[in-house]
Amino acid sequence: MLDGRLTEQRNPRSSGIDRMSSLEIVRLINGEDRTVAEAVGREAEPIARAVELAVAAFRAGGRLIYVGAGTSGRLGVLDAAEMPPTFGTDPEIVQGVIAGGLEALVRAQEGAEDRAQDGSRAIDERDVGPRDFVIGIATSGTTPYVHAALARARTRGARTGFLLCTPPADALRKAHDVVIAPLTGPEVITGSTRMKAGTATKMVLNSITTAAMVRLGKVDGNLMVDLQVTCAKLQDRGERILMTTLGLGRDGARELLDRAGGHVKTGLVMHRLGVDAEAAREALARAGGVAGAAEAEAGGAPPPP
Repeated sequence: MLDGRLTEQRNPRSSGIDRMSSLEIVRLINGEDRTVAEAVGREAEPIARAVELAVAAFRAGGRLIYVGAGTSGRLGVLDAAEMPPTFGTDPEIVQGVIAGGLEALVRAQEGAEDRAQDGSRAIDERDVGPRDFVIGIATSGTTPYVHAALARARTRGARTGFLLCTPPADALRKAHDVVIAPLTGPEVITGSTRMKAGTATKMVLNSITTAAMVRLGKVDGNLMVDLQVTCAKLQDRGERILMTTLGLGRDGARELLDRAGGHVKTGLVMHRLGVDAEAAREALARAGGVAGAAEAEAGGAPPPP
């Protein structure tokens, strides 16, 4: 395709896809998708570096901000939107910025990715500063909107990262605190980066935010204890978490969750330390929100590793 970017190369395995049956096409796509997890796995170290940068930003009172266009931008917005219901975070803590604004989430605004000045403006509008960590997402590695946003973020003192699916230039690595480059190879449909590159992007973003939230104490064992009840599904999940971790019956778990104001982690600490909700919240605040540390401080449990 006369283009050096890996995401723009032709895939020889799908060169005859237009003559395949539906079943053959599905099997071909599935076979290509199987390579994505391995590509992401090879980037474990830079992904972990991004986790550490995100955790540092959160602990300093800063934010994790994704910036992207098209599929990349939508995936950033999606990951950010899933943080409050999953981990009970303030919606401002993880943000997704997409070229073209909210309308681009449901209707393609492809020309928006070329407006570099809009990327810079988006950073200024969010008052990005030294406590923040901004990750640009551009699977092709060339989106002007994203590069401009990151350049502006750096001038404002923020830490920056770049996620792409083509080999990064040395200059890109030098410009940012971390570069994540899962090389997923040519797409089944040439240049359609919503496919393997998009899947890799979602996997990387899931890893960054999930690991960061674990490090911040929003998980007990492998349970989402920083859950705030806002609907029937979460009420049921919250009760089941308390039943599982504390050995309570359904009625006891429901009563404890009610006294905890619908916050599972507060209920855990209340029960384990034998205190009321206010005392549990104070203990959690002193322990940086980590239930195990709050309990250890009060002599109620061993400290977390």
